[in-house]
Amino acid sequence: MEKTEYRSYLKGRTLLGVKPLDIHRELNDIMEEEVPHYSTVTRLSKSFNEGRMEVEDLKRTGRTKSAINDKSIKQIRDLIEEDPHITYDEMEEQTTLSRGNIFNIIKDSLGLKKITSRFVLFILTVQNKQKRVEYSQQNLNYFRDGAGRLCYILTEEEVFIYQRQIGRKQSNKKWVGQGQKLFAIKKPNNYDKKYLFSILFRSTGWVYIHLYQLYKLLGTKDQNLEQKEQAYYMIMPERILMRMFQPSQSKTIQVTPIKHPPYSPDLSPCDYWLFDFIKQRLGDHTNEESLFEEVTIILNEIPISEYKKTFEKWIERLELCVKYQGEYFEHLLK
Repeated sequence: MEKTEYRSYLKGRTLLGVKPLDIHRELNDIMEEEVPHYSTVTRLSKSFNEGRMEVEDLKRTGRTKSAINDKSIKQIRDLIEEDPHITYDEMEEQTTLSRGNIFNIIKDSLGLKKITSRFVLFILTVQNKQKRVEYSQQNLNYFRDGAGRLCYILTEEEVFIYQRQIGRKQSNKKWVGQGQKLFAIKKPNNYDKKYLFSILFRSTGWVYIHLYQLYKLLGTKDQNLEQKEQAYYMIMPERILMRMFQPSQSKTIQVTPIKHPPYSPDLSPCDYWLFDFIKQRLGDHTNEESLFEEVTIILNEIPISEYKKTFEKWIERLELCVKYQGEYFEHLLK
């Protein structure tokens, strides 16, 4: 049955007062295939009740695809080249093209898509990238081939932790009812109380926590470090390494620094895992002792398997750094 034929039938039955549901059942009995969807029958039935007389398709208003030609393609290309951030609304205002035609030109004719810039810590120079590749390859050759063991790596880094936690935007979302006011959260500023922590850990857990504001080592944990008998490897900034292992201390533990390239938080286990893990679980505190206590609790609750996994991921990150020629790669991680 042709489209005009079943529409004529539908029109007649509608004018006789038959409900759309009954008309749809009748069409299912009459037509062997290509039965119109119930929503189509309902829409047409409504339009016939409102005075529509035609059973043919109504002429559509607006611009057709004929508006897409070399001139319009060039027009959109010039607008984008002049302002790569231009929006659909702005292109509609500056041209006679519809949004649909602009979309088709951008997608099909120009082959473009809009992406968001990535925020990075530092714009790496050629020398920075070379250092990242060089150090990553050296560490891979040493630890992946069995000369060095991951279980003897110690890593430490410093981080500021605020006394008041605001969480991320995603964690601050909540359902509100109609008419309820929007809520606001005060962002941290330079006057908010914060504390500088330094945390040393290895594949079997944390070794010590240093809270600088108290000018003393508040927390230590026996990790059975084999002093004198075992050489340890350190992933940490040089400033921390020099502070930790003075000549008097070098007699009790043998340490070999691991070369760590500058501007590389994506290659530091503290930065790419531990600090973010801690901050996501912290609550608000009124003093440094309670903040330190909760940080300690969080560290103790982390399974040893997670500490071990972070060093295995360190090897994977070294491989990615070499693969992508020293570029930042975290946006490529799943």
